[in-house]
Amino acid sequence: MPKSNSFKAGRHFLQIPGPTNLPDRVLRAMDRAVIDHRGPEFAEISKGVLEKLKSVFKTSSPVIMYPGSGTGAWESAIVNTLNVGDKVLFFETGEFSIRWYDQAKQLKIDAEIVPGDWRHGIDPKVVAERLAADKDKKIKAVCVLHNETSTGIVNNIGEIRKAIDSVNHPALYMVDVISSLASIDYRHEEWKVDVTVGGSQKGLLLPPGLSFNAISHKALEASKKATMPKHYWDWHAMLENNKTGFYPYTPATTLIYGLDEALDMLMEEGLDNVFSRHARLAEATRLAVKAWGLEILCKNPAEYSNTLTTVLLPEGYDADNLRKTILDEYNMALGASFNKVKGKVFRIGHLGDLNEIMLMGVLSGVEMGLTKAKVPFKAGGIMAALQYLSK
Repeated sequence: MPKSNSFKAGRHFLQIPGPTNLPDRVLRAMDRAVIDHRGPEFAEISKGVLEKLKSVFKTSSPVIMYPGSGTGAWESAIVNTLNVGDKVLFFETGEFSIRWYDQAKQLKIDAEIVPGDWRHGIDPKVVAERLAADKDKKIKAVCVLHNETSTGIVNNIGEIRKAIDSVNHPALYMVDVISSLASIDYRHEEWKVDVTVGGSQKGLLLPPGLSFNAISHKALEASKKATMPKHYWDWHAMLENNKTGFYPYTPATTLIYGLDEALDMLMEEGLDNVFSRHARLAEATRLAVKAWGLEILCKNPAEYSNTLTTVLLPEGYDADNLRKTILDEYNMALGASFNKVKGKVFRIGHLGDLNEIMLMGVLSGVEMGLTKAKVPFKAGGIMAALQYLSK
């Protein structure tokens, strides 16, 4: 029987906000035989990776690495520092802040979430007010997302830290950087974050499968009093084994080969240059969206994400249909929508191993898709981005 005509020439454009496309150097680094994860060669690779990770999180404290997703690293942050019934404060900035909150509730945490409209980030003044009202200091942790992947909103982690300090509240400070690490400037130690949650599949240039907790001394002390059940996520077993470059169970060996190479690539480019590149490509994307006459979901320019742009379609037009059209016609995947904005927005990922020429292909695909799906827009988005990037 003849095969169906499913072949598509050219490369697939993976422009969701993660997982991101994999650099050839990382693919080649992972394309090697598995070695003994209890042997001396792997121990040296592992110790080097754990040390290099500190520079990406900007910390001198330990970074713990798990085989697992970012959701697992959320759970690790909770079970290693808190007890059943502890009160924890979350802030709604989109789908993933809600998911972390839901996870905490399932783990029998007394979780509270401050409602949000999905178009604005966290107001540090509100953080200070909520903590000041907690006279008995019952709130044990404040959990926020640095970059909310579903809405394209960046929260000001340094200012939230100042808000916590302004009312002298002892709550632990936990931050998710899954979609911002190694793409947007982040400073675990300077901003006095107690647990930073990360993942491998976005700015770290890897496939999904590794997750991280960067931990402070305060968090480590809290872990000594944490009584929630844990085994796989236990920090202490991991830290003890990491001293010699090993793990309490089988690590994701080939992903660690890739991470070693990815970290070298980031250091060769220089983190400041990585952040500048992301800012430049993000601004070009936003200029294109505005020239098209479309609306960016995030309302505050100071909170625009440099890793993705979430675009709101005109009333009555289906963003999922647009995404399907672009995938079917032009072999490009754009980010889906969730919950309150389901079917109303699409997300352009512009993070990871990406340059100007690649981004112009992405924006061309979006503009062709808007035409094909008969979404009303103005011409000129591609030229607006091109003129900006040509400067």
